Amino acid sequence: MFKKTSDLRVAAFFADGLEECEALVVCDLLYRAGIKVDKVSVTSNLAVQSSHEVTIVCDRSLRDEDFSFDDYGLLFLPGGMPGSTNLRACEPLTAALRTAVAAGTDVAAVCAAPFILAELGLLAGRRATSNPGFQHVLVEHGAQVLQDPVVMDGSLITSKGLGTCVELGLALVGRYLGPKAVERLKDQIVYLR
Repeated sequence: MFKKTSDLRVAAFFADGLEECEALVVCDLLYRAGIKVDKVSVTSNLAVQSSHEVTIVCDRSLRDEDFSFDDYGLLFLPGGMPGSTNLRACEPLTAALRTAVAAGTDVAAVCAAPFILAELGLLAGRRATSNPGFQHVLVEHGAQVLQDPVVMDGSLITSKGLGTCVELGLALVGRYLGPKAVERLKDQIVYLR
């Protein structure tokens, strides 16, 4: 577990069928702010194909001998279908999500991916959001669904979809580095809102 903000490392989990822009926008914003991000394949293959047939080469695999969830202060789940379903089917990842939430480690999910947290029982009684097409799953599992672009409830951070990924990235940067870092990043990316 990281001890201070400068030690923070993020694991972004990539599965075949992910929404590549959701994954890469958030990773890019964290990277630009100076936060270390590892793109982690949930299979032994480092090359992951997105739902739009874009191949992304990950930095490491969850199957690597030296891989440890404990090295990360934020676990990030991008959406997309069937990418979110493929993340859900990865037992080491779902076990780590349960452990992370119990320990207060940050977990972020966007678009369809919050359904994973809901099905694992991690959103019961919590505020959250997701892609509108998956909000019924959150409700069925006890979440209070909000329509905000990004919802933070303790260590759980959820976001609605590709159109809210810049806001998600900025919210995460603000969480770890503060408002001045967010303003610098907004200037750097020519954020117009």
